[in-house]
Amino acid sequence: MDDRLEFDTVDVFTAGALGRPGQRVFYLQARVDAQAVSFKCEKQHVSALAEYLAGLLADLPQPEGGKVAPAELAEPVTPLYVVGPIGVGFDPSADRFVIGIEEQVATDDEGDPVDPEEYENRGMARLLITRGQAAAFIARAETLMSGSRPRCRFCGGAMDPDGHPCPRMN
Repeated sequence: MDDRLEFDTVDVFTAGALGRPGQRVFYLQARVDAQAVSFKCEKQHVSALAEYLAGLLADLPQPEGGKVAPAELAEPVTPLYVVGPIGVGFDPSADRFVIGIEEQVATDDEGDPVDPEEYENRGMARLLITRGQAAAFIARAETLMSGSRPRCRFCGGAMDPDGHPCPRMN
């Protein structure tokens, strides 16, 4: 694919899900001016990214300025690619978090790319977000995670509206 994106400033960095709980598809989205770039991801990507950002934010002073409100996805949502690894860092000179999003590529049992050329040409995005945008992303992720299916009190598995086949209730 060889998509290389770099945004030193984003207006919005958010996450969202489309579909019913249990069948939702999750997305990360960055918006700059009128352009929205979306990435299809797993629920765990959103949860882990929010948790990691929260840990980093806890070690930094409170940001100056007003709070940034959590944002919904801008539609239409057309993902650029499926997310693989995500990297996070903090650039103190810019006072920005650096989010690196790589395209998922097929790997073998050892985690090595099946097709080295595909790996070399994978999509990559580098986004710089403010501490306020990180806090808004965390709030949005918490809202998304709370919209999950209820858990079975016996096995902890996710329950559909019709219930589920509980292995502990044979």
